[in-house]
Amino acid sequence: MPTLADPLAGPISLTWDKLAGDRFYSTRPWLAYCSETALAPAAAIVVDLPGGGMAGLPVSLAGRNLQPFCDWHTLLHQRGLPLPPRFGLMAGPVLGHQTHLLRTPGVGRKEAAAAVRNSLAGTGLPAIGMFFVTPDAAALREAGAPVTPVLLDADAWLAVPAGGWDEWLAGLSRGRRHAVRQESSRFAEAGYRLREVALGECAEAIAVQMEETEAKYGRTGLLYLETLLSQARHLGDQARVLLCLPPDGPAVGHVLFYVYGDTLYIRSAGFHYARLRGVSEYFNVVIYQMLRRAAAIGARWVHLGTGSSEAKALRGARLRPLWLVDLSPASVLAGLDEQVVAANAATLARLSPTAFVGGQWELEGEAAVWAGMAGG
Repeated sequence: MPTLADPLAGPISLTWDKLAGDRFYSTRPWLAYCSETALAPAAAIVVDLPGGGMAGLPVSLAGRNLQPFCDWHTLLHQRGLPLPPRFGLMAGPVLGHQTHLLRTPGVGRKEAAAAVRNSLAGTGLPAIGMFFVTPDAAALREAGAPVTPVLLDADAWLAVPAGGWDEWLAGLSRGRRHAVRQESSRFAEAGYRLREVALGECAEAIAVQMEETEAKYGRTGLLYLETLLSQARHLGDQARVLLCLPPDGPAVGHVLFYVYGDTLYIRSAGFHYARLRGVSEYFNVVIYQMLRRAAAIGARWVHLGTGSSEAKALRGARLRPLWLVDLSPASVLAGLDEQVVAANAATLARLSPTAFVGGQWELEGEAAVWAGMAGG
């Protein structure tokens, strides 16, 4: 039976960075944060391949401690699909909503998929992969995953053109370009100041803003301050915060972000709504200012993450599908491909309520695979 490795300690930690590469949400600091915050000890499937090289995947032991966004029972129930056991292995980072098959240079995607899938099957445990990108989900299916992947969400990415803000703005439709200019001008006229600090300097203040924003969307009861302090401990000065300050008084909003490789990753944001001036603070702080900062440091992408797909696509973001892949040896979804594809088509319709947004999907060279999995 394959054994689970600890990517944070022991021999495998010395090579994990090579496996993770530029995948921020698979790096050791991020996994250490996940382990502490989500009460899911960091572990990994790591496979030495016959021809040389390695393949791997972060995993954690899952039960009733799953985060709401990773609760496959709830997600599959919402789609009218059978429910696998709650207990098993969750493949992918517990926090971050982005999972990749990890492989050292020179290892092909199909080879990595087969090795990881076989290793997971060898544990004998139910195994559910959450938030896989399309090429990896398709490779795992081809490698023997017993059912079509389940469409979970849209991941929004904003390309940063060489010409920065001006070139990005010119690429929008005339109407949207006019709207963005108005939003930016009104924000500047409101007299807001922007200040970047390390997360450790402001965690207590922004935790209150996060709580208010999450409550607005019906999410309450989370330990925001503890979560932020944990990020600051494990990520250090990589965890950056842009504060939005009025002419007088403390900050009224913020965005927490990371820069890793060629990408600026937006992690979270929060606002004191009663103190805002109604000048599109969210879009200015979380999207427009982050785009400007990404351009200034030479980053190629701003990762906007999941949620509010339409609003992000209207501002030029590309949407990439994220998938649940059942890798269990005996899947309750086996043989239900038509039912899964129908559920995927319904999710796609919900995520793309307008023809414009539907045109923003980026298929990552997998158009035929996409059509088969999502009924598109």
